[in-house]
Amino acid sequence: LREKKKKETQTTCWDHPKMTELYQSLADLNNVRFSAYRTAMKIRRLQKALCLDLLDLSVAQNTFEQHKLTNNSHLLSVPDIINCLTSIYDGLEQEHKDLVNVPLCVDMCLNWLLNVYDTGRSGKIRVLSMKIGLLSLSKGHLEEKYKYLFSQVASAGDTCDQRQLGLLLHEAIQIPRQLGEVAAFGGSNIEPSVRSCFQHVIFSLNPRVKVSFTLCENDQKKLS
Repeated sequence: LREKKKKETQTTCWDHPKMTELYQSLADLNNVRFSAYRTAMKIRRLQKALCLDLLDLSVAQNTFEQHKLTNNSHLLSVPDIINCLTSIYDGLEQEHKDLVNVPLCVDMCLNWLLNVYDTGRSGKIRVLSMKIGLLSLSKGHLEEKYKYLFSQVASAGDTCDQRQLGLLLHEAIQIPRQLGEVAAFGGSNIEPSVRSCFQHVIFSLNPRVKVSFTLCENDQKKLS
């Protein structure tokens, strides 16, 4: 990423030129009336621009394992992120030579991850943040994504408490927030959503939820 000063305003631009173009094209979608459609269109355009629509969920998981990204609270430096992204895009280039420009994809995906999860510009993001960002835009069945993402915060027995679920939702909501769409999904405060998930849990000193991933017949047909 290149940092450059604009003398006339003394502001700092952190975005890759191609990322700036992408954000401008995303802004063109703001005239779409319904927020769910508008957000979906923005995410789809972002997904394709980063070539993450080519990334299989299982390939992403294997890459995380190869790079020993098991401690989700661990902070990744920019070189760490680049190493992981390079592995991902090198693999994608082998299968899609005409679609994947590895240096450009790495630069843009790094740019996007930092914009979403490193707003303070510390140069670091958590392992969990990178996993959620990449997996959310990867190719795969929605149900499988839910299962994997939930497993990243769950304890033994595939259960999580309010803090763990809150952490997952907080990381996930950063994606629509960065796209300017967070208001349509309840805002940045995830506490009401967490409480809603736990409202039917039998009272205990340490309430936990275990998510059951089921799809109605119509949803299954759509995914098949």
